[in-house]
Amino acid sequence: MNTVRAFPEPAGDVSRLYPAQGTWSEGEYLNLPGTRLAEFDQGTIEVLAMPSELHQTMVLFLYELLVAYVRRYDLGKVLVAPLPVKLWEGKMREPDLLFMRREHADRRHSNYWNGADLVMEVISQDDPNRDKITKHQEYARAGIPEYWLVDPTEKSVTVFTLPRQAQEFETHGIFLMGSHAVSASLPGFNVEIDELFSANH
Repeated sequence: MNTVRAFPEPAGDVSRLYPAQGTWSEGEYLNLPGTRLAEFDQGTIEVLAMPSELHQTMVLFLYELLVAYVRRYDLGKVLVAPLPVKLWEGKMREPDLLFMRREHADRRHSNYWNGADLVMEVISQDDPNRDKITKHQEYARAGIPEYWLVDPTEKSVTVFTLPRQAQEFETHGIFLMGSHAVSASLPGFNVEIDELFSANH
């Protein structure tokens, strides 16, 4: 006798527990349960693709270098996503890596930061232009002084810096294999590009 296995219907009603797109408040976004990365833009929620192992390996490699440097000089706080950064009213992003100086500790809150002093993004293959163009423009508009963009395809790191009173980033340097990426705002902080993109770390 063959048995037909019955599968339950999708819990479509669960979606009605959440606000419709375009009507989310900042508080509702910050209280969103779960561990998936999600970003907030004027009442709309964007759930991001899950990062790859390579992506996370590079993020944690950078985190270990930066947090060691920051702790050595007691400069502030370094974290990795997920932690929302409020760029302006109604706009929150989740940088892969973020740093806030100790003197700006009042801008750190338990579930989000108001801006940051440095952010890093490893380009996501699902939407490279989000990191290359959209976030590049948004981080500059938000007044974040330094932005590192890591490109796994090109095996390069581009460091952008924001001059005082400027609205657009300037390129501090494009760093390729065989070189060290250097910070514009953290004297002595550098990353060996070969090590960053090594398959062995």
